[in-house]
Amino acid sequence: MPKQRTQNADRATNGLLTRLEREDYDALMLHAKVVWLKFRTRLVRQDENIDAVYFPLSCMVSLLVTTDGRPQVEVATVGKEGVVGASELIQAQGAMGLNLVQLPGAAVRVEANAFRKLLESRPPLQTLIHQHFYALMRQILYGAACNRIHNMEERCARWLLMTHDRAGQDTFPLTQDFLSHMLGVRRATVNLATGMLKKAGFIGYVRGKVTVIDRAGLESTACACYQAITKAYDSLLPALRKSTIP
Repeated sequence: MPKQRTQNADRATNGLLTRLEREDYDALMLHAKVVWLKFRTRLVRQDENIDAVYFPLSCMVSLLVTTDGRPQVEVATVGKEGVVGASELIQAQGAMGLNLVQLPGAAVRVEANAFRKLLESRPPLQTLIHQHFYALMRQILYGAACNRIHNMEERCARWLLMTHDRAGQDTFPLTQDFLSHMLGVRRATVNLATGMLKKAGFIGYVRGKVTVIDRAGLESTACACYQAITKAYDSLLPALRKSTIP
């Protein structure tokens, strides 16, 4: 069970929550708790029923899928711009994949039954969840194409930029072993790519922590998929950074 930690957690940090009208936001918060999610916490396994939804505040969650018993591969990440588990509840489906906490931090947690009732009584909330789901699907599609046509250095830079966006700080925990698992390649391949980025002065890497030193340099190395994914979220959720909550 995720550890509850209500102090020092700003519930309005999440981009989707800030888009809710005050009345809808207050109704949601009546059923919400701020929890602290540890690194590699499994929120729900692939195909399992959703027992709660999470609006990340400072954490990031990876969506991983597996078929035929093969190793899990990351297909998307969700951070403070989105929500985990809500779309499956709307469709009354099991989890699309394993939801694994990649960056530890706080999240707003709402029990599934309470969230279902809110979706029925609050149409704006359901509309917002549909918009986010479409943006998430765009991220998955771009990611699939990226894995097929772009080299590891470009893919690694894209992944680091997306993680940097969600982390909210320049330094965040990351082992090369974990990154290789996320990208679905051997550790030696990841070592080569991160080594080139480090040699170029774009990142630093010490004892399981990555520091983004030159953001512009990293963006110049990343494939066009990073900008495409960012634009997809901005176009589908144009008011993401405009809070209606004082």
